Amino acid sequence: MADEEDLGALFARITRRLIDAERPLLAEHGLSMWGYIALSHLAHAPAGTQLALAQAIRHDKTRLIGLLDELEGEGLITRTPDPADRRARIVSLTKAGATRHAAARRAIRAMEEELLAGVSATERTRLRRTLARLAG
Repeated sequence: MADEEDLGALFARITRRLIDAERPLLAEHGLSMWGYIALSHLAHAPAGTQLALAQAIRHDKTRLIGLLDELEGEGLITRTPDPADRRARIVSLTKAGATRHAAARRAIRAMEEELLAGVSATERTRLRRTLARLAG
C-alpha cells in the first residue's frame, strides 16, 4: 500500500486526461462542459425547475442562469413558468437539444472506447459500477 498512489492523485490525473480529451469533442458540437452536463441530466430525467437542475448537477444556481440562457438561445432547452410557482421556471430539453446531446455523447463514448482499449469488458463494467457507487 505504501507504494500505491493516493486516490485523489489518481482521480486528478484521469479527470484531467478526460477533460482534455472531451473539451475539443464538445467544442465540435458547440457545447461547453457544463452545457453538456446540463443536457446530459435533462436527457436522463426531467429536472423540473432551474433550482432543481442546479442542485442535481451541483452547479452554482446563480451561474446556471447564464448557461441556461446560452442553451435556450441555441434552441437546446426551453424554460417555462412552473404552474405551481410562477416565479420558478421549468427546464426542458428540446428535440434539437436531445439531438446535439446524443451526437456529443457518441463522440465522447468513442473516445472512451479508445482510452479503455486495453481494459476487458468485465473490468470496464466493474470500473463503471465502482465509480458510480463512489460518486454516490
